[in-house]
Amino acid sequence: MTTMSDLDENMVAEILCRTPMTCLKTVRSVCKKWNTLSKKWVYFGKAKQFLGFMMMDSRVCSLRFDLRNDSVEPPSIKQISILDQIEVSKIFHCDGLLLCVIKDDTNKLLVWNPYLGQTRWIQPRQSFHRLDSYALGHDNNRNHKILRFVDDIFPVKNVVFGYEIYDFSLDAWTVLDVTPDWHIECFQRGVSLKGNTYFFAKQRLIFEGEGPVDIDVTETEDFLLCFDFTAERFGPRLPLPFHSYFDETVTLSCVKEDQLSILYQPLVPYEIMEIWVSTNIEPNAVSWSKFLKVDMRPLTGFQFDVMAGSFFIDQENKVAVVFDLDPYPQSETRRYQTAYIVGQDGGYFKSVDIGEAPNIRTGDSYGYIGPMYCVPLVCSSYVPSLVQID
Repeated sequence: MTTMSDLDENMVAEILCRTPMTCLKTVRSVCKKWNTLSKKWVYFGKAKQFLGFMMMDSRVCSLRFDLRNDSVEPPSIKQISILDQIEVSKIFHCDGLLLCVIKDDTNKLLVWNPYLGQTRWIQPRQSFHRLDSYALGHDNNRNHKILRFVDDIFPVKNVVFGYEIYDFSLDAWTVLDVTPDWHIECFQRGVSLKGNTYFFAKQRLIFEGEGPVDIDVTETEDFLLCFDFTAERFGPRLPLPFHSYFDETVTLSCVKEDQLSILYQPLVPYEIMEIWVSTNIEPNAVSWSKFLKVDMRPLTGFQFDVMAGSFFIDQENKVAVVFDLDPYPQSETRRYQTAYIVGQDGGYFKSVDIGEAPNIRTGDSYGYIGPMYCVPLVCSSYVPSLVQID
């Protein structure tokens, strides 16, 4: 009699391709063979699928993107039912855990383990703020922690500027002694890799005196910074393979569990997009290799969102998938969220409509009531975790 463990690898791969990520725990428990194969194929591997999570319309969704053939099908995007009562403004991923920043709520963070189905609410030491930046990581003993900081150039009333860290094992926040000579924009999401988190940062500008000041910022240094969750401190400045200027698109992503990728699209000429991948990366050292360079002018003709662009890459097929809005509004009140699949030298390009983008602006204190559309935000590829968080 044929048993589940007797099925060949290709058959198991097809089953895994059709299994929701939140059900992987059940599939992996079938037998040792299935457990091993699920780890092998959870990345691109033979299944040629990206499995991950994303924020779409302020909700946490699972994402399954099949890149097995030239006729790329629309991705499978499903809202997570156990989180359907919350709206989020940011999500972060590390070691199979998701950190969700609750929208319009200054008193809660949510950590979720999709594999075990566990959730944990994190209360602030004092209060959270909409300009907060976060990172999720772990130390060498795999004790998970959250970094929180507010690092904005312009003062905000009633907001304490500083750095603090939450330790899961202690269920407590600790204030860190950090005096930065660099600046991390609040919209720049850090990416966790090997338990640490990497940020795109710039040299901090010091303004002295009162009144307007004319400063040439074209040569402001930019670099990569690593926050080491074991040492609980930032490392030295790490070199980038380019120099960026104000209002240019720079965004980070993760390649499996051991490489960092970085997308750079300049303001002038905006048509050239580059993606680089780390060949070696540690808290105090990094080296880079160019993954692709594409002239986007005949493809999209616009610059990806400076504050909301996100992407992932498929190294085997040499393609990148970038999430943004459609390039040209079809009307004054309607935009569409779009996935752009881009190959080397523009040899392959396809745009996939993934849904209408909600207008999240209804007005502001300056009387401007023009639309502001919700841009999808993708996390790095997902690997199941046995980390207990409840």
